[in-house]
Amino acid sequence: MTKVSPSTIKAVRESGAVPTAEFLLQVENVRKEFAGNVALDNVSFRLRRGTVHALMGENGAGKSTLMKIIAGIYTPDAGDFYLNNVPIKLRSPLDALDNGIAMIHQELNLMNHMTIAENIWIRREPRNRFGLVDHQELRAGTHRLFKELGIDLDPDERVGQLSVASRQMVEIAKAVSYQSDVLIMDEPTSALTEREVEHLFRIIRTLREQGKGIIYITHKMNELFEIADEVSIFRDGRHIATKASRELTRDEVIRMMVGREISQMFPKVESKIGEVVLSVRNLGLKGVFEDVSFDLHAGEILGIAGLVGAGRSNIAETIFGVTPATSGSIAIGGKEIKITSPSIAMENGMAFLTEDRKESGCFLLLDIQQNMQLAALHGGYVKHGFVQQKRLSEECEEMKTTLRVKTPSMGEKILNLSGGNQQKVLIGRWLLTKPKVLILDEPTRGIDVGAKAEIHRMISTLASTGVAVIMISSELPEILGMSDRIVTIRQGRLAGILDRADADQVKIMELAAQ
Repeated sequence: MTKVSPSTIKAVRESGAVPTAEFLLQVENVRKEFAGNVALDNVSFRLRRGTVHALMGENGAGKSTLMKIIAGIYTPDAGDFYLNNVPIKLRSPLDALDNGIAMIHQELNLMNHMTIAENIWIRREPRNRFGLVDHQELRAGTHRLFKELGIDLDPDERVGQLSVASRQMVEIAKAVSYQSDVLIMDEPTSALTEREVEHLFRIIRTLREQGKGIIYITHKMNELFEIADEVSIFRDGRHIATKASRELTRDEVIRMMVGREISQMFPKVESKIGEVVLSVRNLGLKGVFEDVSFDLHAGEILGIAGLVGAGRSNIAETIFGVTPATSGSIAIGGKEIKITSPSIAMENGMAFLTEDRKESGCFLLLDIQQNMQLAALHGGYVKHGFVQQKRLSEECEEMKTTLRVKTPSMGEKILNLSGGNQQKVLIGRWLLTKPKVLILDEPTRGIDVGAKAEIHRMISTLASTGVAVIMISSELPEILGMSDRIVTIRQGRLAGILDRADADQVKIMELAAQ
């Protein structure tokens, strides 16, 4: 390999000239272990300039670990890195940014108490002649960036007040603002609507035309074939294959990812629909949604569809008491209950898996055992005022096995797990409470195809035992494949309810977007 000095490549980057090296980024024989668990086993990877290179693999396959090493977040145990044929060392995220590598994380890393503009230009704030932050130029620079990317947000709005989708667009804008040669996107569309995904793809195509290299981690097959030029498949910390996307089929990708066939993505079991378990009447939260009514039966999976921002998650949070209703009523088993807190909801047999596992689900500094057993007081594990720890530990271990959580032990910090495995731990937490009503908000967000099928099978099995399930999802195939009935929300109001036999994507979108 012909090597160029780091000072030369830095000068080339700053001049704006296009380097001639075939590969923008090369990673050779990278190895990484966490507490004895091999996350990457001598993995090599190459990114061509002016291409979108997709990474596919089950959760825990090593994709995000490799990208975090490239982004300077993790330090590899072994391996070599070359940028435009120049050997580089990445000791921190700042090193990566200085070398033209930026990463958009699956779990958003913005400062909620700061404004959008402050988040985007942190460490690079424009200064006035007194050395103070020039807030006018800070806003102006953000406006210019948003105009270039077609993003309609107020630079002065605080990030903590934004929806997950809007925060995702801020992360994308922040990464683009560095004008990096290598842009890593980890599940960037997990919280975006179809229109926002189209917007993101326009941005990606523009960057590709500029000669940038895009590394795109996704679990969504349709995105893979729409946006990627090349695809690398990972399994169990190993690189399985790299091929042009046009040479692959959906079934071939799945076979290489999971090492087995997945014959049915939505294993819906027809279960007996029983009596009404939950009755919602004219429910409202002032300024957010209003006049929402529906019944949920034992053994039923009730899907809730709608565009991002329509109020789906707000309705779920209100039913569970996270944000108490300002109007309407909720009845459980025919008895009206004033649900003003999650503890009251849990006492009445409800469980709620939130949309954002990092912000409101995982306790990242605790281990898997501690995270999974947090709701145990409502699962029958307390006798005479004492927690039955042995029984609880055994059932947590069984849940880990059932959900195929990839971890060396239950004592591993949940922070060290992949996003999908963190999601499995949270699902296990709520299943241990043995709920009568289970509310799932985006239960398979960021989860690979193999794990999705397992989660779907578990949801269907739970319903067949009489558990009443509310499932919110932005993926219409998931809603259509799993639901007995589908409630569609539009701009904070109930747009319609469809039976499974009558529902299709067109009808749902007509209701959601009228």
